Amino acid sequence: MESGNARVGIVFFAIYLVLYGGFVLLNAFAPQTMEITPLAGVNLAIWCGFGLIVAALAMALIYGWMCAPEDTDEGSPQ
Repeated sequence: MESGNARVGIVFFAIYLVLYGGFVLLNAFAPQTMEITPLAGVNLAIWCGFGLIVAALAMALIYGWMCAPEDTDEGSPQ
């Protein structure tokens, strides 16, 4: 594994760790906040959970795009 790819992965891991840690801490210390229903009668805990899933998928796609191997010359044998 290239060190640049590992560095990007660590950064994304740290970002997701902060997001997930905030979600857990909010649930632990302010559960009444998570009971708020901001949209469509669905509580904030569910919206945050879906947000975490979308964030993980987005970061995975960005990681894959950023760490894709460089294109090589199509005509040369490898």
